[in-house]
Amino acid sequence: MQDKLPTNSPAMNFKIALTLTQRQPLTMGGMNMNTPSRAPSPAPSPAPAALSVTGLRKSFGEKVVLDGIDLQVTEGTIFSLLGPNGAGKTTTVQILSTLIPASGGEVQVAGYDVRTHGHQVRAQIGVTGQFSAVDDLLTGAENLQLMADLYHVGRAEGSRRTAELLEVFDLTEAGSKMAMTYSGGMRRRLDLAMTLVGRPRIIFLDEPTTGLDPRSRRDLWRIIRDLVADGVTIFLTTQYLEEADQLADRIAVLDNGRLVAEGTPGELKRLIPGGHLRLEFAAAGELHAAARVLGLPVPDREADDALALQVPSDGSVASLRAVLDRLADESVDVATLSIHTPDLDDVFLTITGQSGQDHANADKELTR
Repeated sequence: MQDKLPTNSPAMNFKIALTLTQRQPLTMGGMNMNTPSRAPSPAPSPAPAALSVTGLRKSFGEKVVLDGIDLQVTEGTIFSLLGPNGAGKTTTVQILSTLIPASGGEVQVAGYDVRTHGHQVRAQIGVTGQFSAVDDLLTGAENLQLMADLYHVGRAEGSRRTAELLEVFDLTEAGSKMAMTYSGGMRRRLDLAMTLVGRPRIIFLDEPTTGLDPRSRRDLWRIIRDLVADGVTIFLTTQYLEEADQLADRIAVLDNGRLVAEGTPGELKRLIPGGHLRLEFAAAGELHAAARVLGLPVPDREADDALALQVPSDGSVASLRAVLDRLADESVDVATLSIHTPDLDDVFLTITGQSGQDHANADKELTR
């Protein structure tokens, strides 16, 4: 087993390379990314922020892919980076994980500068890319044991860790089967389990649920939430906006190499007009009184919602309280109410001004 390093998959090679460089200097284009021209300074103490990015730039020739990105990601949270294909999401992940150098800016991961302390950065992170890094010719258990060998984990500890991860990811029964027999969801769970062998503090998930069915996607969401509950920081890129809405504590929207919006899912939704309160009344008298107080037209009696009013609102608690207080001051009773806000699809399309397919595969071509 220790003598076997399968190389039948570019994604597996990617994961192996990242693991090996945790012990060896990483070389890009003939330049050592870990060893500066003079003796390295002592490693800095880890900072409270899991990720700190200031003025990040990346160019491929004359093509500017990232143009002055600023990010702060708090430890133990899920941060999601959204953007159309070609916006620069994968390039950002590759820079943060030390796989390619930045053209400019300052980047710290787990408190370490990625330019001068890449080895320390790689010791703290795990990466699950867009394509599964599972080796089809090995069993699930052998894939995990391979990663344990690459991390120089002892045989007994490696076996214990393998069994533990197979159980956590509900793969114990499938652990003795070859990975080529796994479903897409099982392969994705195994891929993430392989990332966790080294117990990373920060995990980069680059479109981890692409191609999964809804049940497999939700299973992976549950695992991601459990990881964060244990203190792991997740940096997630995705084109499933529901996924970001469900998981992320904060979201940034990247478009044409620039951050065009950042905030919690609720904050981003409130940026887009169209939110409203729907107030329903038990009688026409209450409806007319509410319309007078709020300065709104009375709905047509023939309409399906003839006893309901739509009040423009940003969906915040403050705006809701203001409307209800005005009605209460005039002794107007509301039977039921509901809050309607734009979803992340609306936010994405409005902010970027395009669909996610407008720059299809551009980012992949540039970083290939």
